[in-house]
Amino acid sequence: MSFDAKGIPGLPDLTHPQELVQFGSQLLQGSLLLVFLIVALGVAIALISFSLRRYPTEQAVFFGQWSIRYSQLLQGLQHLALILILLVTGFFLCSTLSNRYHYWEQAKVAQVAATVAGDKLEQFAPQVRYITEEPYVYNTQVNGKIVKVNDKQKVTRYLALAGSQIQVKINQSVDVQNRSSIYQTDYTADYKVINQLSDINNFYFDASPPNGYSLLASYKLERDGTRLPQTNNDNYSFPFRLEPGKETTFKVTYQAQGGPRWVYSATNQLLSQFRLVAIANFNNADFASGIIPNNIKVDGQSTQFTWTFAENVSVKNPFGVFTSTKPIGKTGILPRLLLLAPALFLWWILLLYLSINMSLKNVTIAGGIFFACLLTLTYTARLINAELAWMVISLILLALTYGLGANRRVSLAAIICTIAGVVLPVFGLLIPFTGLTLSIAALLSAVWLAVLHWYGWYDLKKGTGNREQGTGNR
Repeated sequence: MSFDAKGIPGLPDLTHPQELVQFGSQLLQGSLLLVFLIVALGVAIALISFSLRRYPTEQAVFFGQWSIRYSQLLQGLQHLALILILLVTGFFLCSTLSNRYHYWEQAKVAQVAATVAGDKLEQFAPQVRYITEEPYVYNTQVNGKIVKVNDKQKVTRYLALAGSQIQVKINQSVDVQNRSSIYQTDYTADYKVINQLSDINNFYFDASPPNGYSLLASYKLERDGTRLPQTNNDNYSFPFRLEPGKETTFKVTYQAQGGPRWVYSATNQLLSQFRLVAIANFNNADFASGIIPNNIKVDGQSTQFTWTFAENVSVKNPFGVFTSTKPIGKTGILPRLLLLAPALFLWWILLLYLSINMSLKNVTIAGGIFFACLLTLTYTARLINAELAWMVISLILLALTYGLGANRRVSLAAIICTIAGVVLPVFGLLIPFTGLTLSIAALLSAVWLAVLHWYGWYDLKKGTGNREQGTGNR
């Protein structure tokens, strides 16, 4: 099956040069506008101060107040600019990872789907046909008059098979170039034909090879132990003569390659005295099309499927054997998590700012650790369970976050913010109970901030040892 895995449409990707150029131009325009506003505000303060030069008292008061506010504004803009840089950079990084992971998931799904869909070996039930003449009436015009004409026409009819005893042995070859796997089949079938007609004795036995084969070898048709010759290579119709009330047996054998499924199609015929034994000499063999076998026997790596129909049975869907695979679940979870990662980072940084003193250096390190953890999660999730990988990464994240505090109380506050702002939200986006987990994380964040600022139950100024308080002085 041909399937081209694609990334998420419309999602920015840093591996696309045109998107990098577009992003760089937009970032440059935004930066120039911000710089212009800051310079314009400074020039406005200087002009107002210059206009008040004749009033030294008012000038000193105005310039003193606004110089302090301008200094605070510049300091705040430094933190805002750094957070924006981390957010924008993190968004493009996460969108690129999301695109790559989505591409990898789709390629994996396509690879698995190729093993259960697309090419297949489909064996059609043989048909016994005969040609008979049947009367029919039509009208024609002769000398301007409508005349009814009684005539005969040749019509092809089919004789039902009296019995089918089929055995097919299937071996699987994997790691084939440009294909997931192929089936190597050894087919043997005995068909019984009884002439129940009173006036017909000339028939054709049509026994075509399987549809979809890449190699067909040792094709042979025998009637009562005598091999019937083919008239040409692509003609699988064999004429034979059978008197009314008589019966005969045909045996069809061949080896074929194709796949990666093998099915038998009754071609809307009634199956009578039918028995099909399919022996799959490989692991993970299962029956196809939902037609449940009468018996399934497992012997080591071999599985034998048996379908038996004693009386007339109509089977519309082809039935047979295919290689089952484990279902692919939880697709799209990590791409969704990566797209929401910048919002989680903003949530976490806001908790840290409202809880402890954060310097520019600490914000930068925290942002690098956060996105590095997500990058590690993205690639380790391809090898092991994502939840298990995040549990291990969370321990490393908490251990590193402990260093944000200058004393034990501040470090514990940073850990609480990390659990509520990073560990629980990311874990919630990996499990089915996303809404419940995110609600618990939001409640924990609100309770922590209320306890810290409103009730004063947790005093960060009470530390141990002679270490400095907070992280802003580190």
